[in-house]
Amino acid sequence: MGRSTFVYVTYIRTTPERLWSALTTDVEFMKQYWFGTHCESPWTAGAPWKMVSSGGLVSDSGEIIEAEPPRRLVIRWQHQSKPELKVEGDSRCTIELVPIGAAVKLAITHTIEREHSKLIEAVSGGWPKIVSNLKSLLETGAIALQEAYPTAASRQGSKAGGGHLVDGQE
Repeated sequence: MGRSTFVYVTYIRTTPERLWSALTTDVEFMKQYWFGTHCESPWTAGAPWKMVSSGGLVSDSGEIIEAEPPRRLVIRWQHQSKPELKVEGDSRCTIELVPIGAAVKLAITHTIEREHSKLIEAVSGGWPKIVSNLKSLLETGAIALQEAYPTAASRQGSKAGGGHLVDGQE
């Protein structure tokens, strides 16, 4: 069976505890870097999880598979709002935090057991924007990007970096 995977790694000057809080329990902080969206969950293994837009739409939902604060989080993730992505079924998002000196290595691996996944293609465009805002907000107090889907004029000459899409892995 084929697999599609997106991996994003960055280093953020913060503590594992502060990064964990920003990724999970600090909803108001999350809304700042995630373009108004936030996640809701008790953040324990077996607990439900959902991503809620600023308008209240549940765009993604699933279950917490593993939660080891402030080191590791694994989410069973299914998109809910776009039929062409929902039909692909469950994906798995693994978030790992590793302290390295004054920084924390943040590694996000998003995988689905399907080749040429439209979901993984979609998250490969979203994760770099979200994590860039998260890094900027934690390090400087301000986000880097104001809009998730900038207009053509504001996109000119910009390319996201730092992640890679791996399709067809076994």
